[in-house]
Amino acid sequence: MPASTFLSVFAKSPIKPIEEHIRKVHETSEQLLPFFEAVYQKDWAMATEVRKKIVMLEKEADILKREIRVNLPRGLFLPVDRADILELVSQQDKIANKTKDISGRILGRELLIPAELQQDFKQYVQRCIDATQLASDVINEFEELLETGFRGRAVDLVVKMIGRLDRIEKDTDDMQIKLRRALRLLEQDLNPIDVMFLYRTLEWVGDLADIALRVGSRLEIMLGR
Repeated sequence: MPASTFLSVFAKSPIKPIEEHIRKVHETSEQLLPFFEAVYQKDWAMATEVRKKIVMLEKEADILKREIRVNLPRGLFLPVDRADILELVSQQDKIANKTKDISGRILGRELLIPAELQQDFKQYVQRCIDATQLASDVINEFEELLETGFRGRAVDLVVKMIGRLDRIEKDTDDMQIKLRRALRLLEQDLNPIDVMFLYRTLEWVGDLADIALRVGSRLEIMLGR
């Protein structure tokens, strides 16, 4: 987005760029679905193409983050602290960074997901992306929260959404435990280095849900002040 356009958005609302950033971040994480579909099929050319899109989206999110940091007005009267907003954006950005890291590490090793794990792994990845979607939905209620002075229906809605985020994160913890147990049964038939990478991959993917919950928690902290 050109700087002048970006500044004009800030002039209308200090929150719109933050909402735009979380949407970009979520869009980045969604690319793990086609990325892993290519991995399941051992289609490394396709995985490389999806990875290029992930890198492009992550760069766009990074640009938005920097513009927010530089242009977020100082001394603007808001019921939230500027430092809290910047910390919120920093947490949001970690979702895009983690997505780029996951795709890079999988592609770099051409790591296969064992066929015995793929069905549960697909559901696990989807559930983690459900968390980033909900984090995006929560942040997109931010402007209404400001308009209502952090009171009323909007607060109730956001609190419920953060509760749902907490439940999704617990789901992903349970799914990760199940996958780790299944992987343990396969260990003796796999390359030991691949096994190590597979355990780490389960953790990296689960980090998406953890970070999404931290985004919701940051907003919850701001509500409580």
